[in-house]
Amino acid sequence: MPVRLPKVEFVALIAMLFATIAFSIDSMLPALPVIASELTPENPNLAQLILTSFVLGMGIATIFTGPLSDAFGRRPIILGGAAVYIAGALIAWRANSLELMLVARLIQGFGAAGPRIAAIAIVRDLYAGRDMARLMSFVMMVFTLVPAVAPTLGAGIIALFGWRGIFGAFLLFSVVSAGWMLVRQQETLLPANRRAFRPAILVRGVSEVLSNRVVLIAVAAQGLCFAILFANISSIQQIFDITFGEAAHFPLWFGLIGLTAASASLLNATLVGSLGMRRLATVALTLQLACSAAVALIFAGPWAPQHHAGFALYLLWTCSVFFLNGLTLGNLNSIAMEPMGHLAGMAASVLGSVGTVIAVLLAVPVGLAFDGTPLPLMAATAVLAAAALILTKRIGRAQDAIPA
Repeated sequence: MPVRLPKVEFVALIAMLFATIAFSIDSMLPALPVIASELTPENPNLAQLILTSFVLGMGIATIFTGPLSDAFGRRPIILGGAAVYIAGALIAWRANSLELMLVARLIQGFGAAGPRIAAIAIVRDLYAGRDMARLMSFVMMVFTLVPAVAPTLGAGIIALFGWRGIFGAFLLFSVVSAGWMLVRQQETLLPANRRAFRPAILVRGVSEVLSNRVVLIAVAAQGLCFAILFANISSIQQIFDITFGEAAHFPLWFGLIGLTAASASLLNATLVGSLGMRRLATVALTLQLACSAAVALIFAGPWAPQHHAGFALYLLWTCSVFFLNGLTLGNLNSIAMEPMGHLAGMAASVLGSVGTVIAVLLAVPVGLAFDGTPLPLMAATAVLAAAALILTKRIGRAQDAIPA
């Protein structure tokens, strides 16, 4: 059994590896209006594709990073992913067209898939069951502090170095996180437990993961929850700026939203041991559906709040979306990973890839439907929450059907 790092350091390290994703997305938000005016002035709504192209690249590459980590170990995949991520950041730094920027962000997403999946596999190598869920909650709590400060950091970088300076920050962040892992975290996958990387083995592994009914339902529900998250992130800067005229204060408000999400992870870590993963996710999705349907009806009617009242209601609703997602994503991921301890890297890859691609396919049209109001986003969130709730309730029936 590999030696475990002290829990505080381990949580911080895994959270930083995860935070590659959040930092790559959330620090870009203040830059979108400037990038849109420079690279796509005729259709500024397309600038949000800079976010979803990164997520799509991550989702596509994720299918391979787990099997590769099962074959060669977790550390080489994290280091290789960091190298690809840095290459994408350099290309994006020099991009002079939206098309090249999207390609660069796709490459960055490819690279980010390495730390994302190998970090999950490291956690599963060392922990299982509710201990894993509790530790993942603490990881998610630290991880969600990054979105709280990333837009402020992004705005500061833009003020000092222009929007291209953000990609230099990405490079530095990746060097620090990968270097920390290299120095402190030993390999967690013993040579005796490695699986050769061959196409036939890959196909069998994917088949085994997706043939498990609990895993399949959980990853579909997780994909819908990710779609809620990505759709909200894609639209949030435009809603703050165009709908409510709050662009100047956006980093501060987004920090509040990020702290709200972090508090949800702390609550989840406290409750998951006694209430269980599925029950918490079910309650959270029920509340998500109720809140989103209610605010959509309010904004759709003649009584829609205006100006400060409308912004206050939108902000409260957005906080609820991020808070309740903090009670669903980690639990659904742990439910899906629990039967896959013998295939942790492969399972993490398949779950991450399928869930992310589902999320992007659903989130892109929701984001592009922005019409100057938050109504399309609120209505879509209610629909996605309803579908995720139905699937989460079915997880219990699928688990009950498994022979003891």
